[in-house]
Amino acid sequence: MSELQAIADRVIAQAGKDEHIEAYVSRGQETDIRIYEGEVEHFVSAQSEGIGIRVIREGRTGFAYAGTLDDDAIASVLAEARDNVSFGTPDEWAGLAEADGVPVVEQELWSDALAAYATDGKIALAKELERLTRGADSRVRVDDANYSDASGEAAVSSTSGIRVSGRENGCYCSVSTLADDGDETQTGFGFAVGRSPQEFDLAKAAREAADRATRLLGAVKPPSKKITVVLDPYVTAQFLGVLSSALNGENVAKGRSLFANRVGESVASPLFTLVDDPTNPKAYTATDIDGEGLAARRNALIDAGVLQGFVHSSYSARRAGTKSTGNAVRGGFKGTPGVGCLAMQLQPGTRSQAELIADVDDGVLIQSVQGMHSGVNAISGDFSTGASGLLISHGQLGGPVREFTIASTLQRMLHDIVEVGGDVDWLPMRAAGVSLVIRDLTMSGA
Repeated sequence: MSELQAIADRVIAQAGKDEHIEAYVSRGQETDIRIYEGEVEHFVSAQSEGIGIRVIREGRTGFAYAGTLDDDAIASVLAEARDNVSFGTPDEWAGLAEADGVPVVEQELWSDALAAYATDGKIALAKELERLTRGADSRVRVDDANYSDASGEAAVSSTSGIRVSGRENGCYCSVSTLADDGDETQTGFGFAVGRSPQEFDLAKAAREAADRATRLLGAVKPPSKKITVVLDPYVTAQFLGVLSSALNGENVAKGRSLFANRVGESVASPLFTLVDDPTNPKAYTATDIDGEGLAARRNALIDAGVLQGFVHSSYSARRAGTKSTGNAVRGGFKGTPGVGCLAMQLQPGTRSQAELIADVDDGVLIQSVQGMHSGVNAISGDFSTGASGLLISHGQLGGPVREFTIASTLQRMLHDIVEVGGDVDWLPMRAAGVSLVIRDLTMSGA
């Protein structure tokens, strides 16, 4: 039994009559390194540990936490959580997650190689990424090159039968670029992601960062018209992040989703199959348990265009009259669980981005967007965001364009998807990227 699990067990053993207690105990470490012109500009290596305790009695919830695992502090946290119950508002759906019998999918979420990786080696990786990016194109400057990793272990115990612990770690490198041509400057970026540094493809990250910036040199404002767009994988991942809000069971219960009351209906093209699957080891955010200690699992959200359901924590599930999907999320011991998608993925097609572009007569490759979340209304579905990219003419990439917006509604965009690419890009975020072809979007430019 782990030390953290033993601590959590001791807390819930103190539960009184008609008192429901959950103890969440965690310990973690993270490293962030930024390199500029071959030198370390920023270095942070931080450790944290703590405990959060929920006490529920007669529909009222009390919560407290401490950033230490000293016995005296834990006793104080439990006493404070109990005291806070009296200030809680009665909630008919308040409660703890209950064991549901779904087995934990065994995954390799911990890398001993990463845990043992020396700090000097981490710094060297960021320096090498900067060197490779600089050498990719004479017009490219490196704004910064970064190495980041995080590791953590957590244990959850509750009076409702939850008792589970686990650990995981992961890392990535990133680089931001500037490309100059006369008085003009454009930006780009690239990522290398892995469970351990041995999985990094630094050359690919450097090449992509240079290409993204240099491609946009000489960009102009395009004419306004209806057009077919090809979303770059990174942009598609951002798009899926917006959709995650509409597929959140808590938002649905509050009437804040365009998908409310539409389960079983066609909401997208038959080519569009979306899952939330934190059991896929390729996902950067893969995990084996959710924020309440239930087994993480694969959830089909949209299957061949038909809405299958929403993601739920135990709280949102009770409110909706259904069961948790293992999608409780929490930012650590300092907060109570919420609900959210964990690792969204589109079922990929078979063709590369170049092959998708070859079939577009008049379109634009969207390389980056600005204000994606502020420009999309997850309730009405209205969609309008700034963008930049490359024109497509008769299957060939043309000149760069910027300072335009693409607009539609989420409902129509989902139905107007005409192909999903096979170029899956596993990014350091809660959604994987893939090229996506959407017809009849309004491009507003000159």
